[in-house]
Amino acid sequence: MSSIAFVTVVSSFLASSVEFVEAVTIVLAVGVTRQWRSALIGVLAALVALALIVGIFGTAIVLLVPIGVVRLVVGGFLVIYGLQWLTKAVLRAGGARAKHDETAIYQREIAALRAEPPVPATGMDWISFTVAAKGVLLEGLEVAFIVVTFGASANMLGPAAAGAAAAGALVLGIAFLVHRPLAAVPENGLKFAVGVMLTGFGTFWAGEGIGIDWPAGDAAILALLAGYVILALLGVYVVRGRFGAARMRPFAASREP
Repeated sequence: MSSIAFVTVVSSFLASSVEFVEAVTIVLAVGVTRQWRSALIGVLAALVALALIVGIFGTAIVLLVPIGVVRLVVGGFLVIYGLQWLTKAVLRAGGARAKHDETAIYQREIAALRAEPPVPATGMDWISFTVAAKGVLLEGLEVAFIVVTFGASANMLGPAAAGAAAAGALVLGIAFLVHRPLAAVPENGLKFAVGVMLTGFGTFWAGEGIGIDWPAGDAAILALLAGYVILALLGVYVVRGRFGAARMRPFAASREP
């Protein structure tokens, strides 16, 4: 496996893991509170729709759009998308934003589902089906976006899809065994890593799309990734310093005579 294929698989796997953890939290809440059969049918329907989206749009982009255009457009989207993930991770690591709490989300989902009409005695529970399908589809669309963009830009649609499929199988397998939200998953750390990867690769591909001849070729990606890691860590330091100072001001004022 080439280095680009390996990084594509890893990036797709990590990014997809975050989204699948969030989707599994919703499905668990539906299954535990209402009906597993209808919830799992909804999950299957959403997965089929996502597979069609990846297969149709990914193949169309690879076959019909010139690679230079793909890398310019997709690279720009990846930079924007990656910076969004990286910004959230930096703010959470710096203490300026609350960290993602899958247990709290799970409890809120259960409370909302218990307020719905009771489960039918026979047949399909369409509330279970709809909530599970919608949760998987919405979270999965981000996975599909990453798979299609990474796969099209690197001409590695297969490895990108394989990484996402492996993430889905792993998360679903663990959730099936433990039967509770995967709160122990380091979601913020994953978002930090994926944000760096998406931004770094997006910068590289967008640069190629506008004709930049990167020094050392593909090895320039490593320099870009290292640069974004350093900038993100500096961002955490700045946010932590400013947020800590803001929290100390009321305390200091309260101690003044």
